[in-house]
Amino acid sequence: MTVFTIGHSTRTIAAFGALLSEAEVRVVVDVRSIPRSRTNPQFNIESLPGSLAEFEVGYQHMPDLGGRRHHPRSAPPSPNTFWRNESFRSFADYAGTDEFNVGLARLRDLAHRSRCAIMCSEALWWRCHRRIISDYLLSEGLEVLHIMGSRKVDRAVLTPNARRLANGTLIYPA
Repeated sequence: MTVFTIGHSTRTIAAFGALLSEAEVRVVVDVRSIPRSRTNPQFNIESLPGSLAEFEVGYQHMPDLGGRRHHPRSAPPSPNTFWRNESFRSFADYAGTDEFNVGLARLRDLAHRSRCAIMCSEALWWRCHRRIISDYLLSEGLEVLHIMGSRKVDRAVLTPNARRLANGTLIYPA
């Protein structure tokens, strides 16, 4: 089973839809915590589902997989010290929670039924929390492909230092 990822960036809906069609994606899974964009309102939750329908692509928002997580000051030190960027480290910490696992299970179930692409705003997968979601999918044996442009797809590989614990949680020690 294959799951795609894509960043909407500043693309037009026509260009975005063409990339999804080229990859034969049937459902976009929006993994933005806040499914809106001030600079690219064509990707706001109020209009995106209707626009995607014109390409025969469905839409699901999965806020449980959304980024912009913060490590509480009262929490124990993070085991994810491989990530120098605080936002990646915080999301890796969050990915060990029940809330994330519920979202991941929903994504996995949907991916078994439909060809999916997880979407966020960042064009570059290595600068987005889609990277960590991809690691979880890869660690479960799924194939992940990052849509970069027309006829340009990067095959995902597990992030260096990713270690899968017995409970399925990934940690990223330095």
